[in-house]
Amino acid sequence: MNEPKTSFRPSLGLMDATMLVAGSMIGSGIFIVSADIVRNVGSSGWLIFVWVITGFMTLAAALSYGELSSMFPKAGGQYVYLKEAYNPLVSFLYGWSFFAVIQTATIAAVGVAFAKFTAYIFPVFSEDLVLVDLGFISISPAQVLSVCIIFFLTYLNTRGIKSGKIIQTSFTLVKILSLGGLIVFGFWALKAEIWKANWTNTWDLHKLLPSGTTEQYTFIPAMGAIAAAMVGSIFSSDSWNNVTFIAGEVKNPKRNIGLSLFLGTLTVTIIYVLANIMYTGVLTLPEIATADKDRVAVTASHVIFGDAGTKIIAVMIMVSTFGCNNGLIMAGARVYYSMAKDRLFFKKASTLNANAVPGFALWVQCIFACLWCFSGKYGDLLDMISFVVVAFYMLTIFGIFILRKKRPDAERPYKAIGYPVLPIIYILMGLAFCLLLIIYKPSYTCSGLIITLAGIPIYYLIRKNAGTEMNEEEKI
Repeated sequence: MNEPKTSFRPSLGLMDATMLVAGSMIGSGIFIVSADIVRNVGSSGWLIFVWVITGFMTLAAALSYGELSSMFPKAGGQYVYLKEAYNPLVSFLYGWSFFAVIQTATIAAVGVAFAKFTAYIFPVFSEDLVLVDLGFISISPAQVLSVCIIFFLTYLNTRGIKSGKIIQTSFTLVKILSLGGLIVFGFWALKAEIWKANWTNTWDLHKLLPSGTTEQYTFIPAMGAIAAAMVGSIFSSDSWNNVTFIAGEVKNPKRNIGLSLFLGTLTVTIIYVLANIMYTGVLTLPEIATADKDRVAVTASHVIFGDAGTKIIAVMIMVSTFGCNNGLIMAGARVYYSMAKDRLFFKKASTLNANAVPGFALWVQCIFACLWCFSGKYGDLLDMISFVVVAFYMLTIFGIFILRKKRPDAERPYKAIGYPVLPIIYILMGLAFCLLLIIYKPSYTCSGLIITLAGIPIYYLIRKNAGTEMNEEEKI
């Protein structure tokens, strides 16, 4: 008889945890967002700077999170850290934003990216075709395929952590090797004249217009341009913290989570920087900025592999997005499980199924992500939420300072490397990024803040209902 389980099974070793970090980070972003970055900064030096500074921020955050993960090695990760450092309202606002947009819309975006590139091999799945027109909404084959992939991966993950682990580790290894191969072949095909042209005025920061003309910045707008450029690189490097959500299923979590965060983020940062250096060796900056539908990797692959390049990149992105979505789906449900344990999410999400995974939470996440697939608005929302993502990272890292004061004697098997310097540097860099977005991209920040702050009345409504239920239970 399949009885529900009461606790998670520690099944993930260091390699599995590292592959979850790297695999959740590498989706379709590295193949696409460099076009927008180049349009904003206009030079090779600043293109690489944007990726390096994003990588540095990610590594600094990952090293800081290691201390928190060693203190609280249980399901929920960042949600738990915020609750312990601040209060349940702050952690709920994170969990609410995570469910409403951050994780579910990312799953949708990655799923649709898988479908879009599948269409390069099987045109029947094109996003430009209309499968069903309901008047108020048109549904494309790409959206249907993305929903099918999300359902399939959700089903596999309800079968137990082992199924998700095998997919995650194998697909992440394949995409790391594939990206490595693309970089090597790209450097082999490097064109000296293109390299020289791209790196002649290395630090000439300017806007590169679609016409090929440039527009110079004054100092403050230049800083705003860098912040705008980093929206793409930050989302391409995001989801590195997913391993913290699944801490209850990691072997020796006090050691392996912090180590996997460092190894995974370092690996991906190196790959991202090398890939962008390679782009500047095979494509001119205007070619990068004006790549069809921003698909820089497809344009570069044409130069490297000829006519077969499109299909090679299509397969790479299919592998990359499939593995990425598996990691997002696997880890995300553990946050809702922890919220439900605190009576801040659907009560049934606090239970584990017979395979020792939060099956109900997985299906709720699946349904919401599928709705984003059909909405067609996931891309806009991901841009809007960038401010909120970094803001919560800053709050979480500042939580290290709070917890060291509140709980000086608490066990800390791992202490944040570079404390207090690295955490402070991250907070200052994150603050600069957020302030520049407020000034130069107010639509991003306002929309993200509205989504997050909408969680405040929801929190108090849930707490009121939970209090009523508890009183009724006490009477019984």
